[in-house]
Amino acid sequence: MNLWLAAVPAFLLTAAGTIFLVKRRKRSALKLLAALNLLLMGGALILLTGALAAGPAAAAGAGAALPPAPAQTPAGAGGSALIAAAIAVAGSSIGAAFAVAYTGSAALAAMSERPELFGRAMVVVGLAEGIAIYGLIIAIILIGRA
Repeated sequence: MNLWLAAVPAFLLTAAGTIFLVKRRKRSALKLLAALNLLLMGGALILLTGALAAGPAAAAGAGAALPPAPAQTPAGAGGSALIAAAIAVAGSSIGAAFAVAYTGSAALAAMSERPELFGRAMVVVGLAEGIAIYGLIIAIILIGRA
């Protein structure tokens, strides 16, 4: 059984207990939850530092021999490019969404008064959508160089 599926009942019980605790004791429950949150964050920080400090041989067994490592490219180069591509697509898509929302609502308001403005209004909305395409092109370039 998948570990994440086994954790779902524990998560639901914890969520129900938290809601019950907050409804019963507001001030003390918030202090307790803040302390538990700090404890969990401290544990996560300890796990993160342990994972970052571990060398490549830390995962090997006591007497296991590792095969020779092939020549590698820098470890972070491909991953950094993929993260940059994701940021480019996400940022440009969010920007295009805001631009289309504002220009689209203004275009509909203008067309409701003067229907002959349909062509010009759609050009403005299309230009706003071009922002997302620019982000997609940048992402393709970045992935191609990874």
